[in-house]
Amino acid sequence: MVRMRISGTVRSVIAALACCVALTSCGGAVSGSSDAGTRRGEQPTPSSSESSAEPTAEPSAERTTGLTRIPDVGDRLHRRIPDRSRQVVAVYGEGENSADSTVALYTKHGSTWDLTRSWPAHNGKKGWTPDHREDDKRSPVGVFTLTDAGGVLDDPGARLPYTKSSSFAAPRFWPKTHWNDFDLVIAIDYNRVKGTPPNDPTRPEGQSKGGSIWLHMDHGSGTSGCVSLAKPAMEYLLRTLDPKQHPVVVMGDKAHLRAS
Repeated sequence: MVRMRISGTVRSVIAALACCVALTSCGGAVSGSSDAGTRRGEQPTPSSSESSAEPTAEPSAERTTGLTRIPDVGDRLHRRIPDRSRQVVAVYGEGENSADSTVALYTKHGSTWDLTRSWPAHNGKKGWTPDHREDDKRSPVGVFTLTDAGGVLDDPGARLPYTKSSSFAAPRFWPKTHWNDFDLVIAIDYNRVKGTPPNDPTRPEGQSKGGSIWLHMDHGSGTSGCVSLAKPAMEYLLRTLDPKQHPVVVMGDKAHLRAS
């Protein structure tokens, strides 16, 4: 996909709208949070240190290759993974009210899955919910497509369509530790229009359902609903997730993920 360049007045308007959405979604510096959403993803139908990006212990499966399904994901969510998806980013939240999680990338070879890599991560500061609402500080539980990326930094070699723009920059009235959160971003297709930059403010299901749920860079603690990882992990995902493989994210706390 080739992005059209937008300049002048149109760029200014888009940047202003994106900033408004970011502030609404993230809650600003008062709460110390940062996260900057168009049709909900198909359900079929600074900063962390370098060491925090090192692969972490794999989820509870005894095997990491030749898996017949994504580990620790029950039938209810597993059925929502499209048959054509060959890359799954699984986000395993430690608990319903916990901000700590593990992100694992699974790749399908033939009819089985292999664990490619995993990393420590953070999710919403208040944990998880199957009914995400604007400013509830919880990450949405579900299966969502991954179609678009962007950020403040130059494209690191992303396979997903990547939009570089200063409009992603976190407001400077946020804590300085949060200023780089949106240097690299992968949009999670929750209440957003696929095929648009991650900071497109359109929310087809309405403002009350929240939005601007992203994978983005970590600042060492919980977010306002996004999932955050260290920079090397984000770079790896951007260079690996391939639209031809129809990547999706399966995300939630462990109890919700395992539900039948």
